[in-house]
Amino acid sequence: MLTLSLATIFTLALLLGSGVWIAFALIGTAWVALAFFSPFAPGPILASDFWGASYGWDLTALPMFIWMGEILFRSGLADSMFRGLSPWLNRLPGRLLHTNIIGSGMFAAVCGSSAATCATVGKMTLPELERRGYDSGMAIGTLASASTLGLLIPPSIVLIVYGVVTEQSISRLFMAGIGPGLLILALFMTYLILWSLLKGNRQGLTGHDESSMPLAEKLRHTLSLLPVLLLIGGIIVSIYGGLASPTEAAAVGVVLSIVIARCTGSFGLATFKASLFAAVRTACMIAFIIAGASFLTSAMGFTQVPMQLARAIGEMGLSPTMLLVALTVLLLIMGCFLDGISLILLVTAILMPLVSAAGFDLIWFGIYLVVVVEMSQITPPVGFNLFVIQGLTGKDIVTITKATLPFFLLMMLSIVLLHLFPEIALYLPQAMTR
Repeated sequence: MLTLSLATIFTLALLLGSGVWIAFALIGTAWVALAFFSPFAPGPILASDFWGASYGWDLTALPMFIWMGEILFRSGLADSMFRGLSPWLNRLPGRLLHTNIIGSGMFAAVCGSSAATCATVGKMTLPELERRGYDSGMAIGTLASASTLGLLIPPSIVLIVYGVVTEQSISRLFMAGIGPGLLILALFMTYLILWSLLKGNRQGLTGHDESSMPLAEKLRHTLSLLPVLLLIGGIIVSIYGGLASPTEAAAVGVVLSIVIARCTGSFGLATFKASLFAAVRTACMIAFIIAGASFLTSAMGFTQVPMQLARAIGEMGLSPTMLLVALTVLLLIMGCFLDGISLILLVTAILMPLVSAAGFDLIWFGIYLVVVVEMSQITPPVGFNLFVIQGLTGKDIVTITKATLPFFLLMMLSIVLLHLFPEIALYLPQAMTR
């Protein structure tokens, strides 16, 4: 087992380090494992797994939600959110910095993509916050960190991928993501309020005091949030009201996003084509990785490495808590070099027998896994949100990483709370099945 494990790790590291596409790296690693360490022919298994991983009703939701996010990315939705939120946040400690957190949470609920959330909200909020005199480090930290919630708050592309490959209910995963998503939002906002009261206000880092706005004008600005709320409501009600499956709700979301974009006057044939082609490229890339991960999962099954690994770790007598600590460290290290979806697929291909043997609820573990992936989005050297922020601001990665460090620690705290109180994630899914 040791020889095979070392060969697998070396092959995967060599392929990823040489710049090979992640899907090809997964396929190559599986091929080596089968060709040299098993009596099975790799070719028929590869063909079977690619065919099995290339279709599925649940998987259809993936390109639809990606397309919805691309449409909203080009429709000026962030501008509407900023106008609707800013009048109500001016008197809260931290003031308009909260627009990054709340705006990212709202956009995550209709987009499902961390990078798209970061880019869309950041294009609107960062210039405005800078113009109004807010601390640039806190503006960057709140945006980069809160936009990772696009991976957790439903509809989440990563949760769809996890649900497909682990055969878990996507609806239950979506419901499980709501509580932890709100928890992380609350932790971020609480930290921002405390920072503002203890440091920001005294040093003039929370912007200029804005003139108060009459209630009628506040309500008028709030109307700009109505399209977002309708879209969120349409998706959530259709899924949790039993009116539609997640796949059907994704189609509903696409239609509603087109209607919203058309009503704002920012949707034409060029936007339609650009959003469609971008969604196709992203969805094909993810589908290719899923197929490669499926082949690697089969290879690991035929060589029995995960079962032997699970048995070896089981013989070490680690408690569930210590096992979770070890997994978190391992996943954070892997997350420094892999994107979120690749990390999810790699973990499910290798570690799921170990997770199941340890007695973890797979719905809960999916949420835990996504929170760790969120943390990897702001962890160098392959923190995608760091690159997005760098493109928006021109600042160096070290500066951006320092700005996100407090929020990284808050995400770590959320994992501790999820472990101590698993009902944060499991209450809604369990209530759904009663």
